[in-house]
Amino acid sequence: MKMDFIFLFNSILLGAGLAMDAFSVSLANGLNEPGMKKRKMCAVAGVFAVFQAVMPMTGWFFVHTIARYFGMFERLIPWIALLLLGWIGGNMLYEGIHNQDAENPGTEHTGIGLAVLFMQGIATSIDALSVGFTIAGYQLLMAFAAAMIIAAVTFVICMCGLVIGKKFGTRLANKAQVLGGSILVVIGAEIFIAGVF
Repeated sequence: MKMDFIFLFNSILLGAGLAMDAFSVSLANGLNEPGMKKRKMCAVAGVFAVFQAVMPMTGWFFVHTIARYFGMFERLIPWIALLLLGWIGGNMLYEGIHNQDAENPGTEHTGIGLAVLFMQGIATSIDALSVGFTIAGYQLLMAFAAAMIIAAVTFVICMCGLVIGKKFGTRLANKAQVLGGSILVVIGAEIFIAGVF
């Protein structure tokens, strides 16, 4: 296989497909933190992009080295995504409901921390490990190029999610955190159901 238009087109489609969970989580993050600055938005989208690039390369590496162990790990992917997104989304739901009961609801947004962002990055990209099987026929340079295209597509899609989330987050005030948490829980459940059933 060579780097041509078909390779580029397939990599963009792959990136768009993989980025859908990260888009939804970015939307939830924008809802949760409507005052997020552009620099932080770039950092959030960048983290998702890095994870979406690293996971397929990790999968590619596993296929070319220790593929038999990857098969055992692949069964855990839906459970890991469910636990991580369920925990993060549950916390957001709790804080959102708690803030609604407070005296001045909606005046304060906690924002997304680095640890939570990394857990979101892992949870939304862990299924991309299996893409290592998809690109297993590529040489290292082509696999790396595909991963970079996936990262670029993910970055753009996540920035769109953050912008949309911020716009509606400002209008929804304290209900945004509840909505954002609900989205994360639903994404975790969807990944789990699709992976197990």
